[in-house]
Amino acid sequence: MTLPSIYYNEWAPYPAQWLRNLSPRSYVDQHSICNVRVEEVSQYERVHLFAGIGGWEYALCLAGWPQGKVVWTGSCPCQPFSVCGKKGGENDERHLWPEMLRLIGGCRPPVVFGEQVAGKRGLEWFDGVRTDLGEIGYTCGMAVLPAAGVGS
Repeated sequence: MTLPSIYYNEWAPYPAQWLRNLSPRSYVDQHSICNVRVEEVSQYERVHLFAGIGGWEYALCLAGWPQGKVVWTGSCPCQPFSVCGKKGGENDERHLWPEMLRLIGGCRPPVVFGEQVAGKRGLEWFDGVRTDLGEIGYTCGMAVLPAAGVGS
């Protein structure tokens, strides 16, 4: 049996069902990322963590990302770093970057895209992400893409 090439991890029921309806040949995993094992995601061509309603897959398609080229994406929860959140930062239980890093380190995908709020705390978050990824051999870059910059 051939596995689907796209893996989505989304714990919330509504977006998980949305993904199943949108991409029926993909695998949608509703486990908390804390319970996802490296061997469960290592065989997929595209891995979308914190998948929401599939925005990263759509963006990859719009960008012409080639089939067969492995890529991972993740939209870690922003609440710990948003000015609208509790501002708990790395001490917030919703700070799940360490779980995403665990999976990246275990599977070593060649390309990883992510996003986070662009405020001061989000930029501090990225500094930690850059350090973490650098420690396991990745090179990082970032761009701030305000809504006005993409026509919104």
